[in-house]
Amino acid sequence: MNTKAAYAACLFAALNICTFSARAEADVTPQTYTYGTHLDIQKVLSMKQDASPACGIVNARMTYLDSQGKTQVLDYSKFADGCNEGN
Repeated sequence: MNTKAAYAACLFAALNICTFSARAEADVTPQTYTYGTHLDIQKVLSMKQDASPACGIVNARMTYLDSQGKTQVLDYSKFADGCNEGN
């Protein structure tokens, strides 16, 4: 196998993995956090939040694996990252 073919195979595999993980997240129904929600978090995969230039409450989303290896999505509210600047 020549190097171009090996590079192409590696690139194809990497793109396939990225597409698979994005597809897996899209198939999961988000759960909205409320006080008392039982959280079974084995590993955090990603954390995102709405953009906000000022300090305030924003919507956030955490994608994670539970103890059984299933992908879960949790929607919650939090203070914007801008609230922590300057302290």
